[in-house]
Amino acid sequence: MKTIAVIEDDPYIGDMLEELLHKSGYRVLRAYSGTEALLLLARNRPDLVLLDLMLPGLSGEDILPEIQGLPVIVVSARADTEDKVGLLLGGAADYITKPFDPRELLARITVQLRNGVSGPPLPRLTFHDLTLDTTTHEAQISGEAVRLTKTEFAILRLLMQNPEQVITKSLMLDRISEDTPDCMESSLKVHISNLRRKLREAGGHDYIEAVWGIGFKLKEPS
Repeated sequence: MKTIAVIEDDPYIGDMLEELLHKSGYRVLRAYSGTEALLLLARNRPDLVLLDLMLPGLSGEDILPEIQGLPVIVVSARADTEDKVGLLLGGAADYITKPFDPRELLARITVQLRNGVSGPPLPRLTFHDLTLDTTTHEAQISGEAVRLTKTEFAILRLLMQNPEQVITKSLMLDRISEDTPDCMESSLKVHISNLRRKLREAGGHDYIEAVWGIGFKLKEPS
């Protein structure tokens, strides 16, 4: 399941976009200002960003240069050609003017995701004293190395890329399938149990919690 970040301060438009994207099979992250967007993108890595320009605080133009390695579709009421050209040259992958046809927006999203305009994953992920190097696959807690299997690394990377999100079992299996095609639902619980044990032994507390009936998420230290 692909994830799309909607950066839009108008609740009505944002809710409409979220409903449209959910119905089309996407997971949605929301931010209502430029500052909130930067915080969101620092802790999550969506597959695509829908960016409004007229945001409180930092504007869309302000944060566009800060969004590295992700396709950005600008969704704005501003229809001036110079604005469009400037933003496209400044890093936006596409530009659609409000009001827009939802079918056109979905088509533009499909094209960007199909083109694979996303950059490399963040090389180093951090959650409190836990760090994960996505290049070397090395995990450390307060400088102490934690040895992980290939499947444990894929699970931990997914959780650390989405530290505030509950990851469902089905989504987790879908996301890690490219790295660990042999991991099935029947064995996922064992892999997570082993990963939780290794992190607990190294750090002295639980780093992953189960959300009953839904999935798993990172756990804030108490």
